[in-house]
Amino acid sequence: MSSFNPSSAPGGLVIAAPNSNSGKTVFTLGLVSALRARNFAVEVAKGGPGYIDPQFLRLATGRDCYNLDKWALGDTQLRARASEIAEDKDLLIIEGMMGMFDSAASLSGSTADLADTLNLPVLLLVDASGMAQSIAAIVHGFATLRPRPEVCGVVATHVGSQGHAEMLADALKETGIPFLGAVMRSEALTIPSRHLGLVQATERTQTDALVNAAREAVESGVDLDALLAAAGTLRSTLRPRRLPPIGQRIAIARDIAFEFTYPHILSDWRAQGAQLSFFSPLANEAPHDNCDAIYLPGGYPELYAGTLSEAKVFLNGLRSASTLGALIYGECGGYMVLGESLVDAQGERHGMAGLLSHSTSFAQKKMHIGYRSIVPQPNPIWTAPLLGHEFHMSVLEDAGKDRPLFQQSDARGNDLGLTGGQRGSVLGSYTHIIDRAPGA
Repeated sequence: MSSFNPSSAPGGLVIAAPNSNSGKTVFTLGLVSALRARNFAVEVAKGGPGYIDPQFLRLATGRDCYNLDKWALGDTQLRARASEIAEDKDLLIIEGMMGMFDSAASLSGSTADLADTLNLPVLLLVDASGMAQSIAAIVHGFATLRPRPEVCGVVATHVGSQGHAEMLADALKETGIPFLGAVMRSEALTIPSRHLGLVQATERTQTDALVNAAREAVESGVDLDALLAAAGTLRSTLRPRRLPPIGQRIAIARDIAFEFTYPHILSDWRAQGAQLSFFSPLANEAPHDNCDAIYLPGGYPELYAGTLSEAKVFLNGLRSASTLGALIYGECGGYMVLGESLVDAQGERHGMAGLLSHSTSFAQKKMHIGYRSIVPQPNPIWTAPLLGHEFHMSVLEDAGKDRPLFQQSDARGNDLGLTGGQRGSVLGSYTHIIDRAPGA
């Protein structure tokens, strides 16, 4: 079984589960907090493209939680990103996405694929509510379906009692996979959800209570010494290939309506000399007047459409920057705000910036989700192919008449046509960019 030496290369461990809603985020939050309380230098990352889970994981360290998306990064870039995140740390804990083998196509991009690529073992969380001895069959299947990655141990979640935990431990003996503990069922460990996932961490008023409850649950129920002994070692010394900045002085919208930003992109921009500033559209703030680029990330503008429509300082700031030739890029929620109007869930139409000609609606909900292969059309920022994802419930009510920004296909190669829009130095689309395509 794998083990790491904190005095040498960083250790690594991937947290996976048979399915979503198994308690991965809360467990990872508690585990990282518990290890930091033991004075381990721990970093945490999120497998896959999600934005909201990393907000909660950030509570454990006080630092940005980076995404490690195997599908979009590819082998070399994934190893390089992981190595950079874990530099000077004892241990990197990676929370996987969905079920362990779930992905866009076959195993490619799954949590299992990520762990295999990084040569790290998997700690399997199993939601044990409503089961006892059957846990052995589930664990045996996940541990033996493929020769790699190694399942180094099991933690049961949503466990009803100590007696329940003992039954689970006994059942797992015949699998040969170590039972490392149990997390008891508790209302204190519940995080509410909304249409794109969990409610954002910044919207919770009792985040300290959640962190404390998660840490106490892990400390009281999990054999941390055995867990540490099971961790693998990150050996890559590669450096990531960085995404170029969209400007030299970049103003970035940041508040609870615009919070879906990948930390690695901002880190790449800073590493290449870009100066970043932040402003809050919901507080009716304009981007700094000396910026040469503005980035409007995704988020939940559909929940705050009325406030944004009345934020005249913000909207006029965008329009003035456009008139002066600043590059303005909107992604998903930011793209919605750059359009003519946004219809909220109640069917009320709210005027937006009007810098692009499309209109969007949250009254007509339709789930759009999936990875995207992106070929940029001629534009002021990108020339090389990109990889990203879409995840939104709103729809294009009117596609507008602007020049398209991207030609897209899904993870299986199906052509999705032209998407997004650009007019002068203003451009945007529903797609979240993760990285350049490998080899681009």
